[in-house]
Amino acid sequence: QVQLVESGGGLVQAGGSLRLSCAASGRTFSSYIVGWFRQAPGKEREFVATVSYIGFKTYYADSVKGRFTIFRDNAKNTVYLQMNSLKPEDTAVYYCAAAPRGGTFYYIEDNKYDYWGQGTQVTVSS
Repeated sequence: QVQLVESGGGLVQAGGSLRLSCAASGRTFSSYIVGWFRQAPGKEREFVATVSYIGFKTYYADSVKGRFTIFRDNAKNTVYLQMNSLKPEDTAVYYCAAAPRGGTFYYIEDNKYDYWGQGTQVTVSS
């Protein structure tokens, strides 16, 4: 049982940065796989980044590799998505999701995640 709340979204100019936070209520959150997904208007939800339990493995979509960083602060029960060099194409609602470990370090498939936050809007202007 995990409750997730995203925050940190907003309006930013192209080339700027934002840091999204995913705060969890679960007492064993560090043992969960966490992913960030995004959905733009009229488009399917797409994978952005994922981090393993504890945080020793990460994986990124090609579209954000080198610009975004996912990391977790287990003491604060929070996973972050640091977003640099933002582009208008990054505009979307960003969701964090969590799944208990199931013999895999991380998931890129949205249907593997059991818990979802409400989303936070990121808008990048040109």
